[in-house]
Formats: sequence, structure tokens, C-alpha cells
Amino acid sequence: MLAGAPQRVLAFGPDGRVDRAGFEADVRALAATLPQARHAVNLCEDRYRFLVALCAVAVRGQINLLPPSRAPAIVDDVLGRYPDSYCIGDLELDPPPPRYLRLDEALPPLDGEPLRVDDAALLAIGFTSGSTGQPKPNLKTWGGFRISTAQNLAALDGLLREDGATEVVATVPPQHMYGMEMSVLLPLLGPIAVHAQRPFFPADVARATADAATPPLLVTTPVHLRALIESQVQLPALAGIVSATAPLSVELAQAAEQRYGCEVREVFGSTETCVFARRRTAREQAWTPLPGVRVCPQPDGTAVHAPHLPEAVVLADLMEVEPDGRFHVRGRAADLLEIAGKRASLGDLTRKLLAIDGVEDGAVFQLDEADAFGVRRVAALAVAPTLSAAQILAELRRSVDSVFLPRPLKRVAALPRNDTGKLPRDALEALLRAQD
Repeated sequence: MLAGAPQRVLAFGPDGRVDRAGFEADVRALAATLPQARHAVNLCEDRYRFLVALCAVAVRGQINLLPPSRAPAIVDDVLGRYPDSYCIGDLELDPPPPRYLRLDEALPPLDGEPLRVDDAALLAIGFTSGSTGQPKPNLKTWGGFRISTAQNLAALDGLLREDGATEVVATVPPQHMYGMEMSVLLPLLGPIAVHAQRPFFPADVARATADAATPPLLVTTPVHLRALIESQVQLPALAGIVSATAPLSVELAQAAEQRYGCEVREVFGSTETCVFARRRTAREQAWTPLPGVRVCPQPDGTAVHAPHLPEAVVLADLMEVEPDGRFHVRGRAADLLEIAGKRASLGDLTRKLLAIDGVEDGAVFQLDEADAFGVRRVAALAVAPTLSAAQILAELRRSVDSVFLPRPLKRVAALPRNDTGKLPRDALEALLRAQD
């Protein structure tokens, strides 16, 4: 199940370093205590405990369920879909979910044979973030993860140490597929060690990167990257920065490269497909598919063909493919608007909102309910402490057709972003309706 020699370091942190042999002993110890069930909802916050739980569940022949958040309603929904399941985590949750096994104490290590899982085994079921609706399950086999991890190692070519001693610090949760790929599967299947914790605030990131023995690779998101730059917190030397989960602007990528003196590499993927393309955003606009990947535009989106996918996956993203196979993302089918015979995209409207001097964060979206004329209006939320809503609209009128001006436009203190920086649709609408 694991790559490398028994003495290969798999995880590190303020409490020291754990090699493969020590990790396998921890997995065997936990696997021996797990209850009988078909599924386990893995809610661990600490990345090392998540790794141990993930492998222990797999060794027992059970399936990991990875909800997009620990919100009680989300966890209850997953438990309702998979009644033969229990929850495993390391936090004191209030209220605790049903059949909650809390990892609050270390178990005595257990020796034994190397860990083994069949390639055909269903290792995990990941769920989409729910940013555009109800979270959807996606089944992931161990064999599929092995192939996609080999592709991810190719995607990181040039950022990894040649001596096989790359260390990773990740700000994203392991339950999210991007976090799973870059901070869970890479240390399991590649020559990589990962920080045992999940730093969130800039000061936490600084402490975690300082734990690395060599300049680490920072796996993060545009939201976390912007917070790091604005905080002025000093980081030790980095091997590189990897970003995903939301579009990374050229300006932010360039600022990060200048600030930290390393390459910022953006990767493109989804829960359904895993990572399948890369680019250096500060210098290039087109995405380069990973080895063996083809993207094929079609009327309802784009079909992605990849070696780790049993069949093509159709995404809602609209892509324009160059003769050499590289592609540009032009928006999403669900983002396209047509009002009064005119067309626009929510992504482009959001970019224009964020381009206004004084707007720190913002989102443009279309309301579900139609008005008296049968039109679904465009709305917006903006974080702009020094501007009024009228001033923001006045600036938008310079570049946006009047039929697409957001009404209502509401100023808020912060957007309801989740752990990966995404904006769930129901949270946006709830904030819009909330009384000031």
C-alpha cells in the first residue's frame, strides 16, 4: 500500500518525524479497534490522524466517506445516505455525530505484515463541495488513485527534490479531493513527507514551514495565499507553491512569486476527475494537460479523458483547445447568463467586481427565484469597507451592461467561504437575505 523503504519519512511536525514503519504500526493498531461496518466517515482534522484513519479503514475492507465539511447537517446527510457507517475523528464535536469514534489517545503500535489493499478496492467516496447545489458522491478506487498520483508527481516536476526528500505543508483539508491528492496520496505513494497538522492562519503556516528540514512545497488556495501576502508574515525559503480550488489571478501569482522567490504552479481538476492539468499562472494563460489526458469540448461542457478515469467525465467548464492540446477555460455552462437577448458570464462579472479599487472580495451570482417579469436577477456580495453600494455600482456601470448590473448588491464584512475558499450557493443566498 505504501511506497518507499521502511525508514522513509512519511510525516513530520512539531512532535518529530514518523517513518513508514512507524506509520504502518499505528495503522495496524487502529485497524484492530475499528467497529464492524461498511463505511466510515473520516472527520479527522489533524492530517497525520487522517492518514492513519484512512489506511486503517481501508485495511479493514471498509470505505472512507469524505464529506465536504464537518457541519452537522452535511454529516447527517452523508450518514443518511450510508446508514451502515460510523464516524471517526479527533475533535470534540458538539453535538457529536452518531457512532462517533474519537481518536484522542495514541494506541500502542502493532507490528505485522506490510499494509496491502487491492487495486480494485473502493478506497473512498468523495463529495463535491456543494457550491452549486447538493453534494454528489464520487467513487475512488485504490488503483485509480495510484495512477492519478503518478500523474500528480509529473504535474509537480521541477518543484520536487531530486533526492526524494520533498516535504509538503498544506493548508487545505484532507477530506477535499485536492487536499487528498496533494497531502495524503503523495506521501503514501510518492517520495514525499507531509506536515502532520493543517495550518490555517498565516502565523500557523509560518510555524509549520519552519518545521521542515528542507525548503517545503506549500499546497494552498488563492484565499490562503492572499491572506499570507497581506499579513506580512515571514516564511522560510519555499521549494514552490501549488494552488487550486478557485481561479488564481495573474496579479496574485506574480505577487507571490516575487514575495517568496519561487514558482507558483496552479493545478486544475475536480472531485470527479482529480487533477488533470497545470500551468504557471504568472507567465502563461493556457493549461497543459498531464500525460495521457485529453480534453474534448462539447455543447454542454468538456469531456475529460484520462488514464485514471474508467470513462470520460463531462465537466460544465467551457474550454477552447489549441492545436498542441493545451486549453483555455472560458467559463462554465451554468455561469452563462442570457437576459433581454444579451449574454454574459457570472465569472466575468465577478472578475470585474474584484477589479474595482477598494473591493477586497466579492461574488456575483444569479438568484433562483424569478421576479414579476419572469427574470432571474443578478445579485452580488462585496467586501469593500471604504466604498458604498452606490459607488460600487457606479464603477461597474463603466464595464457592465445595465441588464447585468447586480440588484441587489450588498456590502458585507466577509464572504461565507468554506475551508477551501469556495462559496456554497445556499450560504451566499442566506447572507444576502440576512438583516444587517
